[in-house]
Amino acid sequence: MNIVVLVKQVPDTYGERTLRGDGRIDRERDTPALDEIDERALEVALRLRETAGGEVTVLTMGPPEAVVALRKALAMGADRAVHVCDEALAGSDALQTAAVLAAAVRATAAPGAATFDLVVAGNESTDGRTAAVPAMLAERLGLPQLTFLGSVAVDAGIVTGLRITPEGTTELCAALPAVISVTEGSAQPRFPNFKGIMSARSKPLTTLTLADLADHGLVEAEAGGANSWSLVCTVTARPARAGGTVISDDGTGGSRIAAFLAAANLI
Repeated sequence: MNIVVLVKQVPDTYGERTLRGDGRIDRERDTPALDEIDERALEVALRLRETAGGEVTVLTMGPPEAVVALRKALAMGADRAVHVCDEALAGSDALQTAAVLAAAVRATAAPGAATFDLVVAGNESTDGRTAAVPAMLAERLGLPQLTFLGSVAVDAGIVTGLRITPEGTTELCAALPAVISVTEGSAQPRFPNFKGIMSARSKPLTTLTLADLADHGLVEAEAGGANSWSLVCTVTARPARAGGTVISDDGTGGSRIAAFLAAANLI
């Protein structure tokens, strides 16, 4: 199988994030890291490769420093990496990102292979949180989509997965090639070992620009923040955390707590 995993460098999940005046995250003040959900997506792909053979390619769209995230993915076990890097992409929204990634996926066939079999992504990034890019990508590529999967398996050219929702579970399946997204319950990612870290230095890492993707369906004039389909009108700082409600038990504490939880729709 030839598997493409979408990864993203994001501000550290546990760090304090700030916004710039234009509504974008101030990445210069945040510590970057490979998104945790993408580590799980990569783990799913690596396990599929171990079962069925093939290659795993990690793909990202981001600034030059995003190469650090790709190197970690290579150290975890990916075979090669592709970095779409172009200043003209700055400020791209989800629609534009999906268009760029679709063009990059088309250009990212493994050596000697005609195409890819599976695209794996996290269900949503921890900075944008649109949870829409995998579905948009599937539409751009004209492929079936299986999203928000808690488990994944591939057999005889069919990918199956279990989607867990508050209403229950749904078993989904589709013929390859396909696009899937996975949740935090899909797999526990492995840690890069010393051998993986050392071998990552020699694994192929290709950098693509907008011009490189022009022959794969991408319109350069539609990329970047100036051409974004969505617009941030205002930015408001998160209010300071207020003190909680204190209930002293004078014999009615239980009923008062129950009333408080009911008012918050928690029970």
